[in-house]
Amino acid sequence: MNKKELFHIAEDFFQQQGWEAFPFQKKTWEAFLAGKHGLLNAPTGSGKTYALWVAIVLNYIKNNPDYKTKPTKGLKAIWITPLRSLSNEIAQTSQRFVDGIGLPFTVGIRSGDTPTKERAAQMKNMPDLLITTPESLHLLLASKDHQKFFGNLNAIVVDEWHELLGTKRGVQMELGISRLLGLSKELRVWGISATIGNLEQARQVLLGVDETRFRESVLIKANLKKEIEVKSIIPESMDKFPWRGHLGLHLMKEVVEIINSSKSTLIFTNTRAQCELWFQGLMTNFPELAGEVAMHHGSINKETRIWVENAIRNESLKACVCTSSLDLGVDFAPVETIIQVGGPKGVARFLQRAGRSGHRPGETSVIHFLPTHALELIEASALQKAVSTQAVEDRLPYILCFDVLIQYLCTLAVSGAFYPKEIYPEVKNTFCYASITEDEWDWCLRLIVHGSSSLQSYDEYKRVTVEEDGKYVITDRKVAMRHRLQMGTIVTATDVTVKYVTGGYIGSIEEYFISKLSRGDVFVFAGRTLEFIRLKGMVAQVRNSSRKRAQVSNWQGSKLPLSAQLGELLREEMINFQTGKKRTPEVKALRDIIIRQQRESIIPQRDQFLIETFKTREGYHAVFYPFEGRFVHEAMAGVIAYRISLLKPITFSLAFNDYGFEILSDQEFDMQEVLDNNLLTPEMLSQDLQSSMNATEMARRKFRDIAVISGLVFTGYPNKLIKTKHLQNSSQLLFEVFRDNEPENLLFRQAYTETFEQAIEEYRLFDALERIQNQEIVWKACQKPTPFSFPIITDRLREKLSSEKLADRIKRMQLQWE
Repeated sequence: MNKKELFHIAEDFFQQQGWEAFPFQKKTWEAFLAGKHGLLNAPTGSGKTYALWVAIVLNYIKNNPDYKTKPTKGLKAIWITPLRSLSNEIAQTSQRFVDGIGLPFTVGIRSGDTPTKERAAQMKNMPDLLITTPESLHLLLASKDHQKFFGNLNAIVVDEWHELLGTKRGVQMELGISRLLGLSKELRVWGISATIGNLEQARQVLLGVDETRFRESVLIKANLKKEIEVKSIIPESMDKFPWRGHLGLHLMKEVVEIINSSKSTLIFTNTRAQCELWFQGLMTNFPELAGEVAMHHGSINKETRIWVENAIRNESLKACVCTSSLDLGVDFAPVETIIQVGGPKGVARFLQRAGRSGHRPGETSVIHFLPTHALELIEASALQKAVSTQAVEDRLPYILCFDVLIQYLCTLAVSGAFYPKEIYPEVKNTFCYASITEDEWDWCLRLIVHGSSSLQSYDEYKRVTVEEDGKYVITDRKVAMRHRLQMGTIVTATDVTVKYVTGGYIGSIEEYFISKLSRGDVFVFAGRTLEFIRLKGMVAQVRNSSRKRAQVSNWQGSKLPLSAQLGELLREEMINFQTGKKRTPEVKALRDIIIRQQRESIIPQRDQFLIETFKTREGYHAVFYPFEGRFVHEAMAGVIAYRISLLKPITFSLAFNDYGFEILSDQEFDMQEVLDNNLLTPEMLSQDLQSSMNATEMARRKFRDIAVISGLVFTGYPNKLIKTKHLQNSSQLLFEVFRDNEPENLLFRQAYTETFEQAIEEYRLFDALERIQNQEIVWKACQKPTPFSFPIITDRLREKLSSEKLADRIKRMQLQWE
């Protein structure tokens, strides 16, 4: 069949559905039929599944003209999805097309939710299209007959590639693709991605560094202009001093009005706790909505989540309060309106959520922005600009993840052996491992065979046997079973129990926060001021402290970091609010706050960096405004406080939000001395970070995840999981062995690399300090707290006080400062 006849088959099906194929869909069919690899960039709800699945089917028909009478058996294509919840949607879409054109193809799903009986049947008779996850693909690669499954594979499609890029699951996919390319010479590699800043790099990471393959690939952009309307929910009255309110709950009446005027609404919150609070608030204050409003987040059981998703589809729900669990691809055609509670902290996330409404080509998406404090209206204004310019963040890929590589080599050794000389070129062709040296490769091989130089005496680390012909194989059934049980790169965050040294239980707090503390540090938790003594396994031992200055405990999972892209847009947007030239509702609403800020301090322009100092009965405050996001501010606050303490022995409380950070002391310190000594510099940053952030303890905690992924530590059997404290003890022992005897150990080094690159975001901190060096530093000695400083102060107080006490305290502060 020629191209015209093939296209006619697809276009006939589209006409039967009342559709017309988009140019980007036809371009994709054409490129695939021409034998090209590629990346398709298309927005949510634009028909991207049909773009690639139709291409795969047409290519099969081209090579098998008698497809209706003599269909060939076996796996033709693999469709990778990062979320199990997307599988049913893709399966229904794919089956609808092959049934519609009379092609006897089968579509199967294989994930952690697939029943054992169905998985066993698939091993005997693979479907034509298999929809699976990165983890399930690697489990297939670990089976003895995997060459037989993949020998006639024509295509692998990685859906939502932007979600996998920049994660270890993405690295898993790079390695999986490299193996499939080695097994099937006819394989075409395709990815589907929503808009990200570094699309070209995303294509390179997907396809690897083989120049010929990259030259024979295409980047196809849908170029569908998606109209997005952003409306801010502005309170009737605006406090002169902005604060975070009750997570936006004071605007519940306005939200209910939107719910009642829409057919269906999704209310996106940034955290599970906020999701629960909003749902409970709606049920308590508006009981008439019972049965019409539901809740959806990752901690809710699978059956309830599926019921909610179906109820949204069939329009039996008016609204659903949800988290990022409904961000991706599940097709909700009826959703009319989206409400975003609080800043989404990233342009890409905001666009993704906006796209859930008007989820059909040509329809306008409507998203309401609900600020949790007044200054978030500036963020709303910046997001409107981002929507019009499509200024979206980059997703940075991982480089040299030795833990994932070691797991992969064991997968190949379990599946019936591998020869390093055959696998090394495949691995070297991936983006993640393009720079791996032969010495590093040999080190990884020695680790799985002998257990690295400091572990050679222990048989439990000798997992792989090298046979006479140089073949690497796992023959021990127990080792093979343990490996299959522990495959994957998702390691869940854990909490640390907080207890008094004398034994009394106080509560539990996120490990991320505790791991940064050094002995003697004081922090506020559960309404108490506590001095940190030591961390024993998963127990933080503390005692009460009478010191007035203390760090505020915080939860990493509950605080999304502001992206660099949105930080830049915020700094630009400040100018519009300062000049008053922009006549938007947000500018009008913030008019009194802006006037007050300008009277008592300034609104920094793009080439200015603002520092405010003032004294209250709490002590001496210094507030810095980099507008770089919570994670960068947390690290910068620690570094600046550490550098000041070198000039003068002094202790500080630190507080931060997405706009700036505060250092607070009961002793006066000279800000001019800080500026004269050039403490806002990127020089000596790594050393100062290590001293101020307790990088060794953070690396120790990071190493536990690396040890689990690489298989050095076993997490247990399904019905008998090993407790986190035992995992921590085992990995801590290995960390100390490597630190003392084998500091060149690649996994040990990786723990520090990941700590600085991901937990602390050192590269962003360095860029921010470099930018500040080139700005005019404006230090304002203020008489009292300014409107810009108010949300940072109230965030700190929030951790100490109950909601009622906080509201009373803020009223008193507002009256006093008026």
